[in-house]
Amino acid sequence: MVVAEVLTGIALVQQSVKFIKENISTAKDIGDIASQIDNLFTGEKQVQQARNKKSKSNLGDQFGVNTVAKEMIDAKLAAEKLQEVATMVDMRFGHGTWASILVERAKRIQEAKEAKAAELKKRKQEQEDLFDMIKLAASVIGAVIVAIGAFVMLMITTAKGIMR
Repeated sequence: MVVAEVLTGIALVQQSVKFIKENISTAKDIGDIASQIDNLFTGEKQVQQARNKKSKSNLGDQFGVNTVAKEMIDAKLAAEKLQEVATMVDMRFGHGTWASILVERAKRIQEAKEAKAAELKKRKQEQEDLFDMIKLAASVIGAVIVAIGAFVMLMITTAKGIMR
């Protein structure tokens, strides 16, 4: 099992920072530590989500000092570790490298959101088109049934008139 799957939240942040610290001096380019930077962002996101989510347990657990303190401290530790890595990356690869990473990450996240929104819009349009086709087919079938019914009635009426 991959380490990132086992570790969550602050543990993932701490493990990623430890790896980066141990390997940043020997890294030839940012790609050598990129997976750990991804893990760092993932862990930080998990810490923020844990801090922001509403507990499904009772109010005592949700608002208890232990829970609130742990969430707050974990969030502060994660922010501190992110800043520490930012400083290490900038020192190793040049000023502005971390800022460039954050800008590119934000750009990719936005592109992914836009692609997802476009996909949802496309699916919705396809569903509407399918519904319109079904309505059209039902209308045509209904019209054919009415036409056949009218033809049958005409034939019956004509047959009765001839028999008289």
